[in-house]
Amino acid sequence: MTTVLLVEDDPAISEPLTRALTREGYEIRAHGTGRGALNDLVDVDLLVLDLGLPDIDGLDIIREIRSQGSDVPILILTARTDEVDIVVGLDTGADEYVTKPFRLAELLARVRALLRREGTDTTDDSLQCQDIRVDVSAHRAFQGERELHLTAKEFELLRILVRSAGNVVPRDLIMREVWGSDPSSSTKTLDMHISWLRRKLGDEANHPRYITTVRGMGFRFERG
Repeated sequence: MTTVLLVEDDPAISEPLTRALTREGYEIRAHGTGRGALNDLVDVDLLVLDLGLPDIDGLDIIREIRSQGSDVPILILTARTDEVDIVVGLDTGADEYVTKPFRLAELLARVRALLRREGTDTTDDSLQCQDIRVDVSAHRAFQGERELHLTAKEFELLRILVRSAGNVVPRDLIMREVWGSDPSSSTKTLDMHISWLRRKLGDEANHPRYITTVRGMGFRFERG
């Protein structure tokens, strides 16, 4: 299993991010300090690192890791939006960055891209249920032999639903993963995109073949 070392001291970020990465199929080892991370680098496939840690600056952690000869991919999380800070982070040895506040779907996509680059991503690149196939790495979806022409949001919706086929996917989870939204905010946009996705699948809300609305909870992609 692919192991991700998550170093973030804010529980409001680390806890939902841990859950999201776990759902993606990764083993997560989480730390709230830089020293804890430096002592736990064995058998790590990817480091997701907050630069603003309470004990050690994230840039110093990157320098220490690289000075040890480690080439583990490093994705930095930073609230430092100044271009100079980002460039310094990349020059120090980081491979990729995401600025806070970030959209969860974007961060997960960058994690997958880094792991594919390293050839260590063991999550499913191809998801299938009924006659629907989602090629995650190629960002393409098919219904039988017909390619579905989906927007980026529709593709993410389909990927999340097919990934959890047979199970209800809560509205708040979808809103966080696709829009990075507070789940207490309006989900009218979600309903609209589900409607568009159903139309492209030839699905009917009242007699669904693929996507069932579970009242008060979310949506379920039927196994058939």
